[in-house]
Amino acid sequence: MKVKIVNHAPWPAPAYATAGSAGMDLRAHLDAPVTLHPLQRRLIPTGIHIELPPGYEAQIRPRSGLSIKKGLTLVNTPGTIDSDYRGEIRLIVVNLSDEPQTIEPGDRVAQMVIARYERIEWEEVNELSDTERGSGGFGSTGVRG
Repeated sequence: MKVKIVNHAPWPAPAYATAGSAGMDLRAHLDAPVTLHPLQRRLIPTGIHIELPPGYEAQIRPRSGLSIKKGLTLVNTPGTIDSDYRGEIRLIVVNLSDEPQTIEPGDRVAQMVIARYERIEWEEVNELSDTERGSGGFGSTGVRG
C-alpha cells in the first residue's frame, strides 16, 4: 500500500528498520534540544504529515528503549492518527524518570504502526450471549481455583 507523506524534517521519511518490523520510528523535528524535567510533558513535533486511505489509522506508540533507558514515554498511547487528519504528527512526551532528560533534534522518540480498522453499527439488544468468562475482568482469567 502506498501512503502519501509530506516530510518537513531534514532526515528521511519514517521507514521499517527490519523486514519483521511493525512500526517505523518517528524523530523529533526540533531546532534545538528540549529538556524535560521529571513528570514534565511536552508536545514534540515530527515534521511529518500523512494521508492515509479510509479504513486505516496510524497508531503512535512509545519506543521501548527510550522508555527503559531514559524514562521517556508517550502520554496518549497508543495515539491514533485518523485517515482524515492532515496536520503534523506531534508527540506528547512525558519524563517519568527522576532526573531531567534531553531530546535532541533527530532523536527517535516514538514509533508509528499503520493498522486497518472496521467501522461498526450498534445493534441494541436486551442481553448478550453467555461465555465461560462472562463479565469477569481485571485479572479474572488469571485467578486459580
